Amino acid sequence: MPNPMILVPARMQSTRLPGKPLADVHGEPMIVHVWRRAMETGLGPVVVATDTPEIVAAVEKAGGRAVLTRADHPSGSDRIKEAADLVDPQGRHDVIVNVQGDLPTIDPRVIIASVAPLEDPAVDIVTLAAVITREDEKTEPSVVKAIGSEIEPGRMRALYFTRATAPSGEGPLYHHIGLYTYRRRALDRFVALPPSPLEQRERLEQLRAVEDGMRIDIIVVEDVPLGVDTPHDLDRARAILKSRAGA
Repeated sequence: MPNPMILVPARMQSTRLPGKPLADVHGEPMIVHVWRRAMETGLGPVVVATDTPEIVAAVEKAGGRAVLTRADHPSGSDRIKEAADLVDPQGRHDVIVNVQGDLPTIDPRVIIASVAPLEDPAVDIVTLAAVITREDEKTEPSVVKAIGSEIEPGRMRALYFTRATAPSGEGPLYHHIGLYTYRRRALDRFVALPPSPLEQRERLEQLRAVEDGMRIDIIVVEDVPLGVDTPHDLDRARAILKSRAGA
């Protein structure tokens, strides 16, 4: 059985919402809410990986654990790799779940669902997708489409990821959700690879794994978690969490 560790990358730099990990959400920084959602999974230890001492302090004040990583990482995956090696240098945790630090409303059950496919030794990485229901999202380049071949209901083997509208023809389109669960050795292999041609062309990091022949499975979930990128997103997240607290 997999032995997971959840890592949450968080950076202060954001073009549209500077300092968003420390944005106040009902009296606590947003990153603390993400940490709580991850803790609620019960999967294993949860550690926030950041390049900012203030984020470390905020997480530790809430009772969590955070680790300070280098500031010059080219991607979140590189930050996660460094954090995994700092926190677990012996490699006891063979699965690394990468939960983005801007998902304060994510359902813990979605995170849990991303681990099960790694019981199959042929799977290297697991990610998530949801059926696109809004017509405008089908042609929106910012909505990344996941293309896969169904293995069983609710699970696909990834074939490609693209910003284009694909595949053509009748049938559902899938909105890729940027949560990744790596087999530890797959994460090591991934960050050691140079950026691939299709990765650079589409500006999609996961294509590096696809081009290298790594197997990515996709779990289909009901909804796309709200990613906080703008002040409007932050207001929506506050409203969602307030409604849950009152339920």
